[in-house]
Amino acid sequence: MTSAPRGREIAVVAFAQTDHRRARDELSEVEMLMPVLHEVLDRTGLKTADIDFTCSGSSDYLAGRAFSFTLALDGVGAWPPISESHVEMDGAWALYEAWTKLLTGDADTALVYAYGKSSPGSVRDVLTRQLDPYYVAPLWPDSVALAALQAQALIDAGDTDEPALAAVAARNREAAAANPHAQLRGVVPQGDHLVRPLRTGDCPPIGDGAAAVILAAGDRARELCARPAWIRGIDHRTEAHGLGVRDLTDSPSTRLAAERAGAFDRPVDTAELHAPFTAQEIVLRKALRLGDDVTVNPSGGALAANPIMAAGLIRVGEAAARVHRCVSDRALAHATSGPCLQQNLVAVLEGEPR
Repeated sequence: MTSAPRGREIAVVAFAQTDHRRARDELSEVEMLMPVLHEVLDRTGLKTADIDFTCSGSSDYLAGRAFSFTLALDGVGAWPPISESHVEMDGAWALYEAWTKLLTGDADTALVYAYGKSSPGSVRDVLTRQLDPYYVAPLWPDSVALAALQAQALIDAGDTDEPALAAVAARNREAAAANPHAQLRGVVPQGDHLVRPLRTGDCPPIGDGAAAVILAAGDRARELCARPAWIRGIDHRTEAHGLGVRDLTDSPSTRLAAERAGAFDRPVDTAELHAPFTAQEIVLRKALRLGDDVTVNPSGGALAANPIMAAGLIRVGEAAARVHRCVSDRALAHATSGPCLQQNLVAVLEGEPR
């Protein structure tokens, strides 16, 4: 069970992100990241020296060089020496590590950031490196082809159809019209089939972006934020690596993570789902038991902006921001990594009574 123990409450107290674009050729990862780090610190009035722990999420495969995350430390400021860690995962998993660090009492504040530049290469090919290296990866099925297999499995099971998938895409991108950071906003044509049954509109945009959040514990959180988004529970689980032994129409790892995080204890009013493909939202809604009364992806979700390695952290940040603004009282945030929702993280965030 990974709900926060009594006596040590942890909250998201600030969130910032870039304006997501198809390509940021004029900026390095550090140059793209630095304004976000300055903004998230400014929201709390903290300085770099006030942060007890720093954790980042990124991908060397995406950057095309080993230990690429060390370059990003130039944007954080690693001198004088700081307490720092990194995960080769989406930033949501970096947030999980920072959360556990604060729970131990070794730190009262933490900076979590994530970034990814997908524009320089072929993301569909890069993501094949996540696959089983013996049986699946040598076949070179790309990320869209695998998502299409999942979508077709849902259609064959009678859980959805192509018009329903188009409706998911339209709703997300219409919601993104109010999000100034989103890459795709408003009406976006479904386009032609990319890999049947998925059309271009069923797939996420390729883009560059970064995000950051600040965590704080107890009274420190109340000092830094008028209405902290308290992390009431957080958990992550994984499916079997072999796609052939999984039921692609379901996500038991998401369901288990949600159960362990306490998501089913009381209803949530908002859910930010990391569903890069339309069919994946169908799977997640079922696994998380989300009814029509829950506001899903008011930010537009990953279908509106999908900076790889930051999109999951953005879901947590967007959910927390709604708590900060008193738009939500109890929100769920979900992050995923790997093919066909292989790894899943669920967090539940709450605001104090208004």
